[in-house]
Amino acid sequence: MFSLRARLSFSHTEGERGQCILSTPPKILFCDLRLEPGESKSCLQDVRFPQDEAVAPSSPFLEEDEGGKKDSWLAELAGERLMAATSCRSLHLYNISDGRGKVGTFGIFKSVYRLGEDVVGTLNLGEGTVACLQFSVSLQTEERVQPEYQRRRGAGGAPSVSHVTHARHQESCLHTTRTSFSLPIPLSSTPGFCTAIVSLKWRLHFEFVTSREPGLVLLPPMEQPEPVTWTGPEQVPVDTFSWDLPIKVLPTSPTLASYAAPGPSTSTITI
Repeated sequence: MFSLRARLSFSHTEGERGQCILSTPPKILFCDLRLEPGESKSCLQDVRFPQDEAVAPSSPFLEEDEGGKKDSWLAELAGERLMAATSCRSLHLYNISDGRGKVGTFGIFKSVYRLGEDVVGTLNLGEGTVACLQFSVSLQTEERVQPEYQRRRGAGGAPSVSHVTHARHQESCLHTTRTSFSLPIPLSSTPGFCTAIVSLKWRLHFEFVTSREPGLVLLPPMEQPEPVTWTGPEQVPVDTFSWDLPIKVLPTSPTLASYAAPGPSTSTITI
């Protein structure tokens, strides 16, 4: 066993982690190697490092322009990890039902987004046993403040949870088999975070309006012996219910976020 404490700037045996400067693919040096007692074998492997300043070890004595290159490299690395976290797609299906039966199936391809992306979802109402007259979906943020940090207002106090709607889609869906929606996440909004004082989470808030009548028919008969005048019912007994689906919203690249930042403006008043 070799001691690396005198040769490294950190102690890996005590749980310290260093910074990865360059990662090379593994190579097989030996295969099915057998050594007799006292026997030894050695090999020589040449590894050529790329002549790139981006993989050079960091130093506190770098000049200002060198430090800027290092910051640029770290920004690119963070952007790659952010892209990898938000580019994974996998269809998630959720059965929506109330106390009387199934209303439909909601499908979404991912649950992690970046600022500036669109939340796209599909709603299949053809397999439902309960008629859905109307639905709405809202893209909301939920801000929760811990009780010990709340500002008291009056006798009742301020609410500990507040909701802000950033985008909303509403649709009348009677006799609709399949539909979809797209809700944009504003670039100027705040990604989700959590601290000991306050937390901010994102969610999709659904509201459904369903018919109480099990066999609701609001269309005229297809075959009539003679022309007739048909009007729909003036009143329909309905029920309403809501459903919340949490999602994750991460930051976006600084270049894309700069497009939403307000630019400088000047004004002149002449008297």
